[in-house]
Amino acid sequence: MDALTQASRAGTAGRAWSGRLTGISPGVKLGLLALLALVCVLMFMTIQVKTDWAFVLQYRGSKLAAMVLVAYAVGVSTVLFHSITHNRILTPAIMGFDALYLLIQTSLAYVFGMQAVSTFSPTWKFAGETAVMVLMAFVLFRALFSGAVRSLHLMLLVGVVLGVLFRALTGLMLRLIDPSEFGSLQDRFFASFNVVAVDLLLASSVALVLLSLFLWRIRHSFDVIALGRDMAISLGVDYQKRVMQILFCIAVLVSISTALVGPVTFLGLLVTNLAYQFIGNMRHRYTLAASVLLGVVALVGGQLILEYVLGYNSALSMVIEFIGGMVFLLLLLSGKKR
Repeated sequence: MDALTQASRAGTAGRAWSGRLTGISPGVKLGLLALLALVCVLMFMTIQVKTDWAFVLQYRGSKLAAMVLVAYAVGVSTVLFHSITHNRILTPAIMGFDALYLLIQTSLAYVFGMQAVSTFSPTWKFAGETAVMVLMAFVLFRALFSGAVRSLHLMLLVGVVLGVLFRALTGLMLRLIDPSEFGSLQDRFFASFNVVAVDLLLASSVALVLLSLFLWRIRHSFDVIALGRDMAISLGVDYQKRVMQILFCIAVLVSISTALVGPVTFLGLLVTNLAYQFIGNMRHRYTLAASVLLGVVALVGGQLILEYVLGYNSALSMVIEFIGGMVFLLLLLSGKKR
């Protein structure tokens, strides 16, 4: 079965799932998602406000900005990763980004101690973590997807092996670390939107804007690449060069998101597959926007529920990971592929 047939069948499955929305154009569906995301944002910023608005805007605004940035980075990176791998049960986390982030945090605590690490400049720490993850990805891409090798599947396999290695090293250092610092270190292993420095938000925003401008320039090749290597080459796309560019953009997006708030492994898997099913159209002009909007709804709406319904009884990242993990198992058992 060729890639074009697979894409067509995936689109047909999405349309069947959203039977109640049959006849509604993808643009209208995006409008509905945008309205839902706006409602979540307005409720998050205004519900139970009983203090000075300047404080509310500063405190809640930084959390909201972090969630929107993460939703954008994770949604875009996962959709593009699905397009080049032609598999909807994979996420960029398979390349070992999350495991490398945990290894970096554990290594810093093991070498310097948590008290010393807490005095590090957040901006430089963020820049260093992002640079290390992007450098790892760049070396991996150059070694296994250029020159004589050019194997995307081998690159994914090596990414899985590296992830296992990073987790093993993290586990070893966790056994050697001072028990009094273990609890503080564990908090860094889960994504948190509660305390995000404004400087980091500004730096992340600038980086994402610049990256988005580049992706906008090459947007017309996304749908072609999703048809498969042979089809893309026959339609005049420099497949290897374009895939390398997309992979690098994915690496930057995931690295920024992970360094900003921590690992959110299954968020992308959750929102992208919901976007495919809801939109019922596999064109990137719709799926990219829908994934980002659903990411905003999931994060902002989920934070609303946790804060004002459950009273902070659970961490948002843990809930997202649990639901995303269940979606992953369902997709795996059903054999869903794009």
